[in-house]
Amino acid sequence: MEVRIRGQMTIADIRQALFEQLHELETKYAVQFSRGATLYINPTNSFGDDVIPLLPGGHELKTLNCAGPYRSAADEAKL
Repeated sequence: MEVRIRGQMTIADIRQALFEQLHELETKYAVQFSRGATLYINPTNSFGDDVIPLLPGGHELKTLNCAGPYRSAADEAKL
């Protein structure tokens, strides 16, 4: 399934919109699990011009990988 968020906005606005859509998915549609997710973004500046994020060596950043949220020691020990 897709979750689409349209329009130019700040990353903070996208984060909030995603939170709201995922909350609705859980509460209204009773979806509790997923096998992962892929988020595509189109980086721009405040004028709508394309921006290319760069790595420290000057290469283009194409993919960020994540193994899930940070788990604290208490979470790991099930405290």
